[in-house]
Amino acid sequence: MRRSGSTRHGGRTHRLPAAGLACVAVLAAPAAPAAAGAAAPPAAGAHWAEKDSGTPQVRFRGLAAVDRRTAWLAGTGGTVLRTTDGGTSWRNVSPPGAAGLQFRDVEAFDGRRAVVLAIGEGEASRIYRTEDGGSTWAESFRNTDPRAFYDCLTFFDRRRGLAMSDPVDGRFRILSTGDGGRSWRVLPSAGMPPALDGEAGFAASGQCLVTAGPKDVWLATGGAARARVLHSADRGLTWTAADTPVPAGDPAKGVFALAFRDRAHGLAVGGDYRPDQSSPRAAAVTADGGRTWRPAATAPSAYRSGAAWLPHSRTTALAVGPTGTDVTTDGGRRWRTVGTGSYDTVACAPDLSCWAAGEKGRVARLER
Repeated sequence: MRRSGSTRHGGRTHRLPAAGLACVAVLAAPAAPAAAGAAAPPAAGAHWAEKDSGTPQVRFRGLAAVDRRTAWLAGTGGTVLRTTDGGTSWRNVSPPGAAGLQFRDVEAFDGRRAVVLAIGEGEASRIYRTEDGGSTWAESFRNTDPRAFYDCLTFFDRRRGLAMSDPVDGRFRILSTGDGGRSWRVLPSAGMPPALDGEAGFAASGQCLVTAGPKDVWLATGGAARARVLHSADRGLTWTAADTPVPAGDPAKGVFALAFRDRAHGLAVGGDYRPDQSSPRAAAVTADGGRTWRPAATAPSAYRSGAAWLPHSRTTALAVGPTGTDVTTDGGRRWRTVGTGSYDTVACAPDLSCWAAGEKGRVARLER
């Protein structure tokens, strides 16, 4: 979307480190009762530990968490960073000649293989792939249609993935890859329902297009009279649309991020990204794969642009935005604020490590 500016892993069993288990236990614990008139305390001890990226001029909206030591960042100025030591140091692995691009999404398969998406009208929308930790990059897609504007990227596994564009000829456009991002093709639009007037995606956190399992994918929208979530159960060939209770009716409002812990249970967060506007009721949950959505009983306190489930948890998830971090411990029905730092996106890895990133080069790892 022109107005705004989870990595999946499968197959391997991961031993859960004590630090990760401790953070999950802390977040999952109910907050202690607050005195009358006092604010509820944050989850005791769990906090975002900032890591110096050395790039205060960059805003990172793309984030891929591989594990506790390895993460990728993608941001403004064509910037891509990678750490392999838990954020102690960051290597600038930006593609050559990309300084004029706006990277908004990165999907990493491991510490060496990753795919990044640059957004924008026409040829500004591009996809790059690396197989050597960012030492070299191959441009695998460049949009040549001036009507298209790509927002998000996602993968089902190491080979199959999708990218989505705002509507072209009245329907969202979907790109597909079957070779890990080396090549892409536009899927037929016949199975995509018509877009609403003004409807588009928000390129705010790399989470407007997400997957769960080998075939299911969801697409979040805003900017129209209703905020919707579109779902495909066949890797993007056919889609159904469902209204959400997240406020809409304005180009700045809608669903900004989705997170699914399996093909049935999902979260939607968003609101109004303008800092002078409130965002009530800006969270919703589904238990039927996105066919129906119900509002959170207690929504995050403000606009949220990113969300992630804690791996191996059926009830705990995080949501982040420019004014703070919220946690739910009941599957998205109730949220409480646990931090006030500014982050645009959040991602968790199978070893239970969670990372967040945002403006002014900010990046952090959840620690206790």
